[in-house]
Amino acid sequence: MKKQPNVIVFFTDQQRWDCMAVYGNPLDLTPNLDRMAQEGTHCFNAFTCQPVCAPARAVLQTGKYATNTGVYRNGIPLEKNHKTLAHYFKQGGYTTGYIGKWHLAPNGEPVTSDYQGEYDYWLGSNALEFTSREYKTIMHDADGKEVFLPGYRVDAQTDAGIRYITQNKDRPFFLFMSFIEPHFQNQVDDYPPPVGYREKYTGRWTPSDLQALVGSTPQHLGGYWGMIKRLDEALGRLTDALLSLNMLDNTIILFTTDHGCHFKTRNSEYKRSCHESSIRLPMVLTGPGFDGGGRVQDLVSLVDMPPTLLAAAGLPIPAEMEGRSILDGRKNWPDDIFIQISESQVGRAVRTKRWKYGVTAPDLHGGKFSDSPVYAEQYLYDLKYDPHELNNLAGYKSHAEVSKKLGERLLRYIEKVEGKKAVITPAAEVASGQKVVLPEEVLL
Repeated sequence: MKKQPNVIVFFTDQQRWDCMAVYGNPLDLTPNLDRMAQEGTHCFNAFTCQPVCAPARAVLQTGKYATNTGVYRNGIPLEKNHKTLAHYFKQGGYTTGYIGKWHLAPNGEPVTSDYQGEYDYWLGSNALEFTSREYKTIMHDADGKEVFLPGYRVDAQTDAGIRYITQNKDRPFFLFMSFIEPHFQNQVDDYPPPVGYREKYTGRWTPSDLQALVGSTPQHLGGYWGMIKRLDEALGRLTDALLSLNMLDNTIILFTTDHGCHFKTRNSEYKRSCHESSIRLPMVLTGPGFDGGGRVQDLVSLVDMPPTLLAAAGLPIPAEMEGRSILDGRKNWPDDIFIQISESQVGRAVRTKRWKYGVTAPDLHGGKFSDSPVYAEQYLYDLKYDPHELNNLAGYKSHAEVSKKLGERLLRYIEKVEGKKAVITPAAEVASGQKVVLPEEVLL
């Protein structure tokens, strides 16, 4: 009888989707990931449903929207009544392992056993950016013992992952590898790549939204690209190890991240906005069920990945999970995605293939409130003609019908997901000039 497929999640932190050549990046940063996208299944239009670290991680562990896990902002632990992927894979006969950043335990280190998400093997840190630096990786084992891993941090974690794979090669395993890169190093507000990598990429190619809005791009982009390059090299090392162990053909790999990075162009830091630079993700799957799957053009949310992984492993999808498996043929697949935002604001957004519509709660801070009964229109973007979201159309008379229909969609999502009714206050009307929206374009 064929062995159950192994499952590995290669999870990065704050990685823009347009780092990949398949989106036009000319710097050859991700040859291994691009090859996976060509040979496996590439979710071309993939998005987070919460562009903040802890909430996005709670979504990926539970398959539930952030407000339904209680982790609607950073600093809130994932309580034990919420079952994680480790729980479901263990039920299905898998041994489970976690390596890297967790961010779902109470503040402080080490993460105690009751907050380790039920993983059998544990080598982690709740806030890896605070327990380590780029060449000083310190995490803790399941008993709370400090472990120092030599090398650049990406390499140190990859070494640990390869050791886990080697030690568990004779039984099906679920391994979650959670990297901090290419997230900034908090204590120095910088993106420290391996030695020599910053110089390779500084002053070269810059995405159009960052060219227009600048932010901290000139200071940080070279280092950021260098971190992504090393992540891709680590991905290559991991697949090489699987190949040498004769395991690659029976191993599912999901590569994705928690959110993107806008380099202080949309607010005072790097994420926590519903713009494409914050919410759009690289997302690729390979292995049994995904090889040769091609490009998925449907809008896929991070909340869809837990049921997808379970389905690929032949395990049942719990009714409490709120996403859908992309392996179900995507019949009646939604043509929009729902995004919740916290901390910087209490906001919500809906994204279709053509439009992005967002609202914010007046005078409410996301650090204290998870939702609101009243929202105000904040932005409307036409992504067909303004893919970099430089022209806010909220309030434009020409786009009133678009805003109305998208507002209705968003309110339905809020009621369905959060179980509460809300209202939206329209933006002040703006003269439209020559702008026109055809009737058939309203619901695209």
